[in-house]
Amino acid sequence: MAALAADCPDDTEASIFYALALAASASPSDKTYADLLKAGGILEGLFATQPDHPGLAHYIIHSYDVPALAGHALAAARRYAIIAPASPHALHMPAHTFTRLGLWQESIDSNIAAADVAKRTGVTAEELHSMDYRAYAYLQTGQDAAARRLLDALPEVKARFDPNAIGSGAPGSAGVFALAAIPARYALERGAWPEAAKLVAQASRYLYPEAMTYYAKAIGATRTGDRATARGAIEGLRAIRDRLAQQEEPYWAEQTAIQLRSASAWLAFTEGRPMEALAEMRAAAEMEDATEKSAVTPGSLAPARELVGEMLLRMKEPASALKEF
Repeated sequence: MAALAADCPDDTEASIFYALALAASASPSDKTYADLLKAGGILEGLFATQPDHPGLAHYIIHSYDVPALAGHALAAARRYAIIAPASPHALHMPAHTFTRLGLWQESIDSNIAAADVAKRTGVTAEELHSMDYRAYAYLQTGQDAAARRLLDALPEVKARFDPNAIGSGAPGSAGVFALAAIPARYALERGAWPEAAKLVAQASRYLYPEAMTYYAKAIGATRTGDRATARGAIEGLRAIRDRLAQQEEPYWAEQTAIQLRSASAWLAFTEGRPMEALAEMRAAAEMEDATEKSAVTPGSLAPARELVGEMLLRMKEPASALKEF
């Protein structure tokens, strides 16, 4: 793509897709964000001359979809919905930036608009994807009743959802992810450990949403002292991690490994091995700190660094916990 863009300097689409390739292939462990900054620089230069180009707005948001860079995408995020108001994905995408910046009400508003258009146009994967981002924003702002309404709406939306459908906007995998993420988020964010422990993983060809359910289930079970359920969920995580590695899905294998270490740490804690548990939980947090979230999710279900803080609170070390939070 670099060669194509260089050979065709007057073809702005070649440059746009080169920037997209840079952003898509950027390593999530590169905390200099060199490729993301290069991609964003190309796109912003073109966006200044083509402010109505929806692809430019879209890819700028993706290029800067990390906390350290998200402020660079704010202008493009606010413009994207105006450029393409009939596209549910265009209405949703600003929420990536709003989420990174903690602009919760703007995220909620953009995802309500996206879900409405997605439902009218039959793009159910996009409807579910926007519901996941919206649920996250509701829970971050303590709007538990609003989050509950989304959870209660899932069966009706799921009945209309074909994960294999091909269309514009979010892929089927994003819909499957949302179906797993929303109930898991609703339980974990509220500290409703018995609810989390009762979650049931739904098998699909996408393994990482299933892992997310096992993760929430394991955390909930350890916090209620149900070690047998926790061990079963941890074994589910281990099996999925191994299958993802076999399928050459290194990113999701690593994310599942982080979840596995976190859940195992909490099991060790409930079994009376607090120092071993804390060391394992810190190791999981260091792994997670070295990577980034996927675009499919607004954020971790239970960030590993946050779980370090929770464990320190249980160990009656509030000052140390505060540093982690």
